[in-house]
Amino acid sequence: MSNWLKLEGDVCAVTGALGGMGVEICREFARNGANVVLLDLDEEKVKAAAADLAAEFGIHAEGYKMNATDEAEVQAAVDATIADFGRVDVLVNTAGILRFAAMEDLPLSDWEQVLNVNLTGYFITSQRFGREMIKAGQGRLVHISTVASHSPETFSGVYSSTKAGVNMMSKMLAAEWGPYGVRSNCVEPCFVKTPMSASFYADPEVEKSRSRLIATRRIGEVSDIANAVMFLASKRSDFTTGDAIKVDGGFSNMMGDLTAKPGGRRAYADNYLKNKGVELWSDESGVAKPTDQ
Repeated sequence: MSNWLKLEGDVCAVTGALGGMGVEICREFARNGANVVLLDLDEEKVKAAAADLAAEFGIHAEGYKMNATDEAEVQAAVDATIADFGRVDVLVNTAGILRFAAMEDLPLSDWEQVLNVNLTGYFITSQRFGREMIKAGQGRLVHISTVASHSPETFSGVYSSTKAGVNMMSKMLAAEWGPYGVRSNCVEPCFVKTPMSASFYADPEVEKSRSRLIATRRIGEVSDIANAVMFLASKRSDFTTGDAIKVDGGFSNMMGDLTAKPGGRRAYADNYLKNKGVELWSDESGVAKPTDQ
């Protein structure tokens, strides 16, 4: 069962390889015996990260400097990958940025920057690496999106808009490239602890209140995202394309049950669980909430 995913020997490229999700995804590929191409902005750090990964897991890993919004740099990374590995089997797009503002206050420069990184960058990398996959007659693309691409989240309009675009782009790639043996899918996280969000979740009260919105009653870890990526990047998902997997602990399934008023549906559900022996804690309003244990 150690090679159940059938990733051993595959060449897997990851954009945003130095970010929280990117690091864990690269490590999970290496754990499964895949060779890894690390792509990020800092050449010195990405090469060092690749060397460390190769030494720890005994796989072939290379790190290339790449700005996903720069066509020349992306093509150079593709050419280097083919020169060093001979092919590319998987591309995972994780690079992304956030800008928070009300839509009426959002500067056009912020809108264009997020659009460029989160959507245009995904298109450029998918197109350039995808061309090699089309030549080979096989390949898998996985794009990090978000559950917020389906429902508005105030003050994150540009982020959600770009991720909705990523979802449709992935569907288009799946439709057009399916006949060539190339698949494209998305992973949609929500409420995940990453280095970027670490300070936010450092407050235990924030983690407790957020956990209460989630069916599994916990905040996600980057390993949860990496596990979903492994499945979609593997040959075990050969009949899955143009789709998206929500990795949100059931948050998107709880939309009709988010009223946190005493006597409301959420309170009823919490009290029911408490009566069944599930350990809970309460805030000052007396509304039952799950523990963080």
